[in-house]
Amino acid sequence: MDIQTWTYIIVGITFALYIGIAVWTRAGNTSQFYVAGSNVHPLANGMATAADWMSAASFLSMAGLIAFMGRDGGVYLMGWTGGYVLLALLLAPYLRKFGKFTVPDFVGDRYYSRTARLVAVTCAIFISFTYVAGQMRGVGIVFSRFLDVDITTGVIIGMLIVLIYAVLGGMKGITYTQVAQYCVLIFAYLVPVIYISILMTGNIVPQIGFGGTLAEDPGVYLLDKLDSLHIELGFAAYTSGLRPPIDVFFITMALMVGTAGLPHVIVRFFTVPRVKDARISAGYALLFIAFLYTTAPAVAAFAKTNLIQTINNASYDDMPAWVSNWENTGLIGFEDKNEDGIIQYHADPAINEVTIDPDIIVLANPEIASLPNWVVGLVAAGGLAAALSTAAGLLLVISTSVSRDLIKRTFVPDISDKKELLIARISASFAVILAGYFGVNPPGFVAQTVAFAFGLAAASFFPAILLGIFDKRMNMQGAVSGMVVGIVFTTAYIVYFAMINPHLNNVEHWWFGISPEGIGTLGMLLNVFTALVVSRRTPPPPESVQEMVEMIRIPREIEEKT
Repeated sequence: MDIQTWTYIIVGITFALYIGIAVWTRAGNTSQFYVAGSNVHPLANGMATAADWMSAASFLSMAGLIAFMGRDGGVYLMGWTGGYVLLALLLAPYLRKFGKFTVPDFVGDRYYSRTARLVAVTCAIFISFTYVAGQMRGVGIVFSRFLDVDITTGVIIGMLIVLIYAVLGGMKGITYTQVAQYCVLIFAYLVPVIYISILMTGNIVPQIGFGGTLAEDPGVYLLDKLDSLHIELGFAAYTSGLRPPIDVFFITMALMVGTAGLPHVIVRFFTVPRVKDARISAGYALLFIAFLYTTAPAVAAFAKTNLIQTINNASYDDMPAWVSNWENTGLIGFEDKNEDGIIQYHADPAINEVTIDPDIIVLANPEIASLPNWVVGLVAAGGLAAALSTAAGLLLVISTSVSRDLIKRTFVPDISDKKELLIARISASFAVILAGYFGVNPPGFVAQTVAFAFGLAAASFFPAILLGIFDKRMNMQGAVSGMVVGIVFTTAYIVYFAMINPHLNNVEHWWFGISPEGIGTLGMLLNVFTALVVSRRTPPPPESVQEMVEMIRIPREIEEKT
């Protein structure tokens, strides 16, 4: 069977599975809709958290970024995995002990303020929409290539699927759907790279093959080969780093604290019965995430080596079928500048005849390596699983921010459980439609868009949550001021360089050599500084709030379900 047929079969089976699970586990009340009734097993929650966190950026874009950035792409590996250490140690157990449904719930009660709650809701919605744009873009890319539809149609199909299981099942349906999606995405990620590792290095373990010698040339290491190919084409060596060290540090830190501050990740730890289970869930999630993240550098190196050897100095008339298939999507393009019929891939723009979108690396990798068609269809299903799992979690954050934090906790406190659940589902529906728009018109390619979301989370939520847990003196005025300063500064910097003046988006014009992807770290520092200064110059929080902070921080197990 051809690639498209295999893709229809595998994607169709997985979509039927997701919808079936959503129907089976549909939410019957707000507790099930918001936090799955707080009775999810830590193993299942760890798997769901991994799927929730490993988005289209992880599955589709991260290896692509490493492939084209070389060693500098390691910031995404270090930042996103390091963030889970922060999450497990500093946030998850304490927030679970607090026992509320959402991050704005914590911020609103901890800072005893409707204003603080509204600022947190605004930040949650803004961050979630920024992040979900990347997921819907990933869905559109997969559909446009493998199901022979345009990106807009692909996004609409993805919207409908998410709408069914997110709106119907809430967190309960999403949780068990994400367990299935993790199994699909990790299998789809590992199968082709193991296959390619055996072909290229003779080693079944990609992480070892990545640092090993080539099967066709036993005396040459894979990375040495890739370095030499880069140098021949005028690029810097693959293993060299070009970004300023300060920018590497700031991007890594922004991704780390952004991970720990992402609302759709934090809420997952409210779905387990006990504080102890929150810690166990974080450990399981890190293990499940490591399966993909330790493999991504190997995927990047294998794909980049095969890509260069396939297209450079090849005849336009003799290109393999995968090239023309991807060319039809607009994600890879060719221009025969010297009209010699031979493709020139080079660092010099005057010579280079190839444009490649980094987002295609993982999806095109099986085709580049001439793997069986069913493997290509499997990878397509994995990419969709990664994008849809995270999109569902983000849309739930948006809907609960509206129904619970705005309606229930702010404007209509006496609303019935049934009406609150209805509003949650309606707001989720509107969120899906708006997310689809951002998927068709994203502010950047997938991983870049997601990196912006992490920066915004780092500059807004993380300091408010961290100081709320560990600083009894932190008050409403300090937290609100810090969040506003952090997110406004970070947003303005990103918009200025990435959208208004993209021609200035380079190290020569960045402040202190810090890119828009890393500016969230500076925004976080401004947030902390502002919060501490303002809180020390304004009245302390009420005694009841200070006692609540003490209760959260005491390392005593609370067995009761909250």
